[in-house]
Amino acid sequence: MEDLPEPLLAEIIKRINRTSDLNSLSLVSKRLYTVEAEERGTVHVGCGLHPATEALSTLCSRFPNLWKIEINYSGWTSDRGKQLDNQGLRVLSSHCPSLVDLTLSFCSYINDSGLSYLAYSKKLMALRLNFTPAISSSGLLSVVVGCKSLSTFHLIDCMKVGSMEWLEYLGRVGSLEELVVKDCKGISQYDLLKFGPGWMKLQKFEFEINGNYWVTGASDPSYDAHYPYKYDICCDYLKDLRLAHIITEPEIGLRFLLGKCKALEKLCLDYVIGLNESEMISLFQSCSNLRSISLRLMPLRCGFSFRTPLTDDSLKALSLSCPMLQVVELTFTFCDAAYPSEIGFTQKGIVMLVQSCPIRVLMLNGANNFNDEGMKNLSSAQFLETLELVDCKRITDAGMSFIMCAPCLSRLTLRKCNKVTDDGMAELVRSQKLESLTVIGCRRISLKVVQGAARSVHYSAEPEGFDRLKGMKKMEVSTLFSQIFP
Repeated sequence: MEDLPEPLLAEIIKRINRTSDLNSLSLVSKRLYTVEAEERGTVHVGCGLHPATEALSTLCSRFPNLWKIEINYSGWTSDRGKQLDNQGLRVLSSHCPSLVDLTLSFCSYINDSGLSYLAYSKKLMALRLNFTPAISSSGLLSVVVGCKSLSTFHLIDCMKVGSMEWLEYLGRVGSLEELVVKDCKGISQYDLLKFGPGWMKLQKFEFEINGNYWVTGASDPSYDAHYPYKYDICCDYLKDLRLAHIITEPEIGLRFLLGKCKALEKLCLDYVIGLNESEMISLFQSCSNLRSISLRLMPLRCGFSFRTPLTDDSLKALSLSCPMLQVVELTFTFCDAAYPSEIGFTQKGIVMLVQSCPIRVLMLNGANNFNDEGMKNLSSAQFLETLELVDCKRITDAGMSFIMCAPCLSRLTLRKCNKVTDDGMAELVRSQKLESLTVIGCRRISLKVVQGAARSVHYSAEPEGFDRLKGMKKMEVSTLFSQIFP
């Protein structure tokens, strides 16, 4: 190793991904210690920093070319030593001239004063703030003014952020390509309109509200009931869009995105209340590059009954207009198995979509109207490689025997599918075609039977977690939404 040329040593070190392996390698010789220190570009630290500021300073001196740093205090308690504070960010700004990507998670001791030091990190392009409770809009403004190259910005669970000067400034600068805002109580969907011209360059956008999101809060100041405001905002380059837990109304708020994004490749709509089917059909008809779609829906009042807002007409538009669609997730929450009509999509419509497009990945969650006949029809899907079935109450062992005929199926996941038994799993064992099998919370399937059914098997007798909406009873949710949309 000592005789190897330095460029070759550097290339070897670049190919080692595990931190423990890099640490071990640096102990082999002084030369490797030096080369590894020069080549190390990323570090992930947190509770192990003690004393925090001094330890970080040592790390920055040891690795002079760090460009990506993640500081994560998830699970921290006071008996694990003092967290990194404002002085820690001062160390980063002065000791890491190559810093490009920074993530701060659960850093409770960093406030606006500390964040202001990042304004001196002129190369910073990506900043992710996840539960940094002491940071406010003032600190964000100092960063975005100082860091002119910022292209990725995540703001998650930051409750003190309120005024939007920082967002308006980012919009004027126009360098941002990825914006993620989640669980920030002081930011409404209407506030995000202040991003203005920034939408023109944005390629990825996520906005999510949790908690009592049906309480609409602030209203759109641009809306005039006598003259509906047309948002003159361009977002021709937006490829990845996720909206979660928001209420949309015609011509108001982030709803404008559904009529403006023609370059979409990935779309995720999680429990967006107020979706209009004709609007969604128009969206699909203009998004020929769409490759992935996730729709999470719940039944709302429709006349005298309850039904999810989209129907097979939407699936037909997808199949006709999106020839590159490969990944589909359809989740139905609070749909009663005794009333399959609560799901607006029919089994025939779902099968038609999978057979019409080159779908490689399909997830059905809570599809109480999907049965063994549907599985039989899916078996002729030429491109289907991955199938995940969650809480699909009508699928039985017969469905398992049908789906194993799918020519390309190699990965199968079953969660809370309680009509599938060991007999159905025996079919999988005999076929020996699966690369991966995951079985979770299926009470009639035993560990003994699934062993050997695939090269990789993951099994758990107990369900793993629940959607956060599961904590509310169906009638409670229905009552709330019927009040909003009578």
